Amino acid sequence: MSGRAALWIGAARLRTLPAAVVPVAVGTACAQASGGVAWGPALAALGGSLAIQIGTNFANDVFDAEKGADGPDRIGPLRAVSAGLITASAMKRAMIAAFAVAALFGVYLIACAGWPVVAIGVASILSGMAYTGGPWPLGYHGLGDVFVMVFFGFVAVCGTAFVQLGRVPPLAIAAAIPVGALATAILVVNNLRDRTTDVVVGKRTLAVRFGRRGALLEYAALIAIAYVVPCVLAMTGHPWAALPLVTLPLASRRMRALAGATDGPTFNGCLGATGQLLMVHGVLFAAGIACASLA
Repeated sequence: MSGRAALWIGAARLRTLPAAVVPVAVGTACAQASGGVAWGPALAALGGSLAIQIGTNFANDVFDAEKGADGPDRIGPLRAVSAGLITASAMKRAMIAAFAVAALFGVYLIACAGWPVVAIGVASILSGMAYTGGPWPLGYHGLGDVFVMVFFGFVAVCGTAFVQLGRVPPLAIAAAIPVGALATAILVVNNLRDRTTDVVVGKRTLAVRFGRRGALLEYAALIAIAYVVPCVLAMTGHPWAALPLVTLPLASRRMRALAGATDGPTFNGCLGATGQLLMVHGVLFAAGIACASLA
């Protein structure tokens, strides 16, 4: 692999991609349980979700650099634009290209499920850019957690079910909660790690507003939600939805590791580990929902 390709792969932030894959898997399982899978729309939803996630990552790289949020004191992974490895103009072109790819998948999904897909796609792309860009960036005003919960939870899971069924089943709404919670937990780790440098540039994340203890409590609450909802679903007619409970020891280790994290490498390890938890939990959750429908 060339050094240039490695730079772009790093800028795409592969560790965050479970947040794009898991909602589609869970939404597809909900479609299976509520009427049946339509594989064409399911795969298009996956492609669009990945493209939006990568486009958002590119946007964060360039807009954070322009706002000075990724300065020399940063303890997180290297950011390409702030480090001078990729120009801001090149990163913006890559961002536009990623969102254009997402739009192409959206054209197919519009043909499958109608014009409501336009609203879903436009809102997702605009929010991806507005997270750190624009005159009032969401992430700089403590709304990043809400953004992730809404778009990586409810919009992604329910949208995936909608493009396959033409409707949003109640199961998808409930299943979106643990998916969004764990995706938000990834952001909490990121914001807790960057809390000190975010203060300097006026980035008022929840970790900045409520401090380390508040961020740790938020992380623990999100993890708890991710396990309570499958239990509730298991008790209300979807017994296999409780399958993610086998990952509870893994979640416990993630919480202990984050509570003890004080340096960049440890925080970065917690970030990747939380992404892994989302992936394992999400795959089991999707499998449990789908298996219940086949029983």
